[in-house]
Amino acid sequence: MANAFPIIDADAHVIETERTWDYLDEADRKYRPRLYSTPNEPTRQYWVLEDKIAGFRFLTLSERELREFADRAGRDFATPQAARELDDVELRLKHMDELGIDVQVLHNTFWIEQVTTKRQAEVAVCRSWNRWLADISKQSHGRLFYSCVVPAFDIDAAIAEIKFAKDNGGVAVCMRPLEGDRHLSDPYFYPIYQLASDLDLSIAVHIANGNPANADLYRQAPAGRFAQFRVPTVTACFDVIMSELHQVFPKLRWGFIEASAQWVPWIARETAIRYRAQGRAFPENVFGEYNIYVTCQTNDDVPYVVNCCGEDRLVIGTDYGHTDPSSAVTALNEFQRMEGLAAPVKEKILSHNAKALYNLTSNGVH
Repeated sequence: MANAFPIIDADAHVIETERTWDYLDEADRKYRPRLYSTPNEPTRQYWVLEDKIAGFRFLTLSERELREFADRAGRDFATPQAARELDDVELRLKHMDELGIDVQVLHNTFWIEQVTTKRQAEVAVCRSWNRWLADISKQSHGRLFYSCVVPAFDIDAAIAEIKFAKDNGGVAVCMRPLEGDRHLSDPYFYPIYQLASDLDLSIAVHIANGNPANADLYRQAPAGRFAQFRVPTVTACFDVIMSELHQVFPKLRWGFIEASAQWVPWIARETAIRYRAQGRAFPENVFGEYNIYVTCQTNDDVPYVVNCCGEDRLVIGTDYGHTDPSSAVTALNEFQRMEGLAAPVKEKILSHNAKALYNLTSNGVH
């Protein structure tokens, strides 16, 4: 690695393609998602599973089109198509080299909302995605890891997927802030948390919303995707802190991904108030005490956030492959030039904290 310490992109993505579902078992091919667009919305594409929209897909744009879009947005998120879809792993690694990134942890795009209510269909598509990412990870020379997806409707199947991921490049278990009518603190999920803790995997709570009614409530509202996906992620962190999870699973690490970090002082203060009202002792640094990590962005007031949660709690990512407000493939370079933070603190956020969150040292990242 060219850097004095490995630069780790803690929030990168892979864009699902038709090839993602080539790993379906023969008996499960009836659940294969299909990609569609509509005449009314030519700029959007949708995955359809069993005749119902299961999720959107970022458009397949050329690098020129992406650069024009990025120029209008004032951010750089232009990436080669074969790299963001990971048809060409070597091209992705070459682009990472150009960006000064040593390691990426990949998160899904497909599961931002609930994709199906049928147990077997969910099991099938989760299984196919995890095997696709396992193959990608094996081709990456120890530079691409992933957060595995699990079928929340079937705990036994989820356990099987977690065990597979642990042996095949998985470094976290992806959970949505809301899963159906359950919050993350629901004991229903305890077997997942126990296994993640036993296998030294983290829980990666990526912005999403698995509650259709809640997601629909804001779909056409001015708050839009902010209220649909970012706000539930913040409230999920609040839920985790207020719950007994830290007592039941004291070694379990939590990552709250892609919701920025400016909210961290607010949540720390609000949970402290409620702890005291309940007569409970509140940790001096609740994020440190409860093993909680948060991805920051270059437009956060990072020194202020660090003052609240400590220098060991923040990680940073590029949102590689996406074109939304969190996306900036040059974010890690920009962060290195940020003023107001000492070099050792930047080093922790760019490298050591992500190694700890995802247990990357045990995967050969030093």
